[in-house]
Amino acid sequence: MNQYWGVDADPTAQGRIKGARPVAVLDIGSNSVRLVVYERHARSLTPLYNEKTACALGRGLAQTGKIAYENIDRALTAIQRFALVSRLMRVGTTHILATSAVREASNSKAFVDAVEQTMGGRVTVLSGAEEAHFAALGAISGMPGFNGVVGDLGGGSLELSTISGGIDSTGETHQLGVIRLQDDSENSPSRGQAIAKRRLKKSALLDGQGGSFCAIGGTWRSLAKVHQVLRNYPLHMVQNYEVGAADMLDLCEQIVAATASGKAYVGAELASSSRRDLVPYGAAVMIEVLKAGKFSSVIFSALGVREGYLFGLLDEGERAIDPLLQMAEDVNVLRSRSPQHAEDLISFSGGLLETLGIAETAEETRLRRTACYLADIGWRGHPDYRGEQAVDMVAYGAATGIDHPGRAFLAEVLAVRYMGLKQKSMSASLLALSGAAMSARARLLGAMFRVGYPMSAAMPGVLPRIRFELDANVLRLLLPGDLAFLDGEHLRGRLDQLAGVAGYKQTDIVAG
Repeated sequence: MNQYWGVDADPTAQGRIKGARPVAVLDIGSNSVRLVVYERHARSLTPLYNEKTACALGRGLAQTGKIAYENIDRALTAIQRFALVSRLMRVGTTHILATSAVREASNSKAFVDAVEQTMGGRVTVLSGAEEAHFAALGAISGMPGFNGVVGDLGGGSLELSTISGGIDSTGETHQLGVIRLQDDSENSPSRGQAIAKRRLKKSALLDGQGGSFCAIGGTWRSLAKVHQVLRNYPLHMVQNYEVGAADMLDLCEQIVAATASGKAYVGAELASSSRRDLVPYGAAVMIEVLKAGKFSSVIFSALGVREGYLFGLLDEGERAIDPLLQMAEDVNVLRSRSPQHAEDLISFSGGLLETLGIAETAEETRLRRTACYLADIGWRGHPDYRGEQAVDMVAYGAATGIDHPGRAFLAEVLAVRYMGLKQKSMSASLLALSGAAMSARARLLGAMFRVGYPMSAAMPGVLPRIRFELDANVLRLLLPGDLAFLDGEHLRGRLDQLAGVAGYKQTDIVAG
């Protein structure tokens, strides 16, 4: 278990890990300027503050070669406020990144100088290759096992790179950002699609290899959100959202066709006002990317250049840390009655699986460990609602390194832990995302928690002295002699439920 210091007593940092110094990234893009403040610079990044201002620095750049001065003024006003936020939140380091609009504009030097004076730090203007590299690192940081092509669609450009075995290849940059494409096509998504097809012919990465395509960028996130609502998907979270390429192509073609005919595209009301008019151009680029690459699936990443830049600053050992487990350990420290009890649960649950002869894959083991770290996060809630609250915290939390079925698994473990095996969570459709096999495993783990907690009262030192035994068809709980008094009707009822989930009808409790 990692070394922690407890909860910070500083009243400005309630609920945060003591000793954590916030780190921030100011991202000056072609469409928006965004400040994200993270709790600390670690493998698992937890946002403390996240705000953007639509400044459209890339608007008209292809035609004039300059950033419009009214857009510079808008950006500098936002950045002045972001500088104040950084000071108020006691940010240790603010990394200032600028992308294609600042990179390409002939009048960007004065703007950069003003930003540096306001923020008190140096602006790093990323090259196209650097943008592609850090976007790929962002995808790796949130989805360590991803292999395939990554595309980061901004306002001014599209960056592509390939990831294999956690390493990205030399990236490409294409003049296909949504603002640029809107300008170049004279407000015609169908014409923009033709432009995208022509420009992507230069790509050496989109060679029809198939596999997965990872989509990054605000406009593509908006496209994913529209898809989720239209398909009645129960988890409205972009990170790790995966769909078939054919299905995504169908939606994108509908959007481009509707816009070409002068109609509102399906789901337009679901996109934010700052993105609504840009979504058809994101759809146009998506169509041509998927066709050129002949991809079988699209997976969306909410993590991109900002997170990738911070990931790139970590040393090799820190990069190797599992972000899901680090997040779970942090939450365990902040929300559990006794963080050490989670370690007892990990051993206790592992002993049960060994007794039952149930094997685990590496992924199943990490999910079980994660569930143990999160098992006591709901204790402050009202008994009637803590189950649903715990489900929501797990399903909708800012965790990375986990897919949607994995979230559903963890949510079901906690639903059973707090509400019992007969629980009828309001999130039933979400829980179903884990699939039948993982749902059965989640119910077993949740039922085991319901046996362990009454004996330990969420405190360490008790569960390591208790073990399971399987004799023929009888599941036995073996208590040491000095804990014989734990045997009782309540515990036997919980043990019966656990045995039933495991497929056994007889139980016993033996002390001595």
